[in-house]
Amino acid sequence: MEETRKKEAAAQEPEAVAERTETAAARKQAEEEHTAAAEAAASGSMSIIQHLEELRIRLIKSLLAIALCSCAAYFFLDDIMHYLTLPAGKLYFMQPAEAFFTYIKVTVFTGFLLALPIVFYQAWAFFLPALTRKERLVLGLIVPASVILFLGGLAFSFCLVLPAGIKFFMGIGSEEILPLFSVEKYLDFVIAFVLPFGLIFEVPLIIIILARLGIVSSQFLLKQFRYVFFLSFVFGAVISPTPDIFTQSMIALPLSALYGLSALIVKYIMRK
Repeated sequence: MEETRKKEAAAQEPEAVAERTETAAARKQAEEEHTAAAEAAASGSMSIIQHLEELRIRLIKSLLAIALCSCAAYFFLDDIMHYLTLPAGKLYFMQPAEAFFTYIKVTVFTGFLLALPIVFYQAWAFFLPALTRKERLVLGLIVPASVILFLGGLAFSFCLVLPAGIKFFMGIGSEEILPLFSVEKYLDFVIAFVLPFGLIFEVPLIIIILARLGIVSSQFLLKQFRYVFFLSFVFGAVISPTPDIFTQSMIALPLSALYGLSALIVKYIMRK
């Protein structure tokens, strides 16, 4: 019996050695592939498949951050709705599910705003491997500045411009025509009203970058101011939630002011 077991063990030993060899070879190949992928990412020479995989991972992380922030915002939904409805007062819902879906929309929108730094970071990290060290430093300053300007534009619109707009629209009514705001329509108006200001407040950053690259100068910017002033009203008419001149002016005038401020910064601070 012992001789039989020894023969069987001797017969199985080459197979075990072969399996261990194959496992070690597979592990080594996986490590080499991982190292090659890391080196490719560091050198910016990733393949299209690797870029798509990287993009998929960044999108998943961004969506996950928005989902988690939306869940956190849900616990403060009553406070959020209180501040959102302050300019208009009491709101009403005309359909059974209108308030429910409006709460979901507000929760997701708030979650997006809370997750905005993470979303911007994921976008920055996706382009990071293709940038030089100097470009990474510049972009590392631009990303936080863009987030701050975007949130500053939202705060400016909600705290100063939106109350004036709501007061103006409510003043149009009379004793026979009373304002009765639907919660869904009101919050759609608020979101459509404040979001453009987040984009408008990015104008100084864009102009400063263009001036830094030597694409525009202060003389060129000041010369084009009257055209920008006219196009600001066109832009306000396109993106404003209502067709009235008041809302267009609330978008066009800050845009023109930020453009003029950017031109002065380029001329007197950047000396270009």
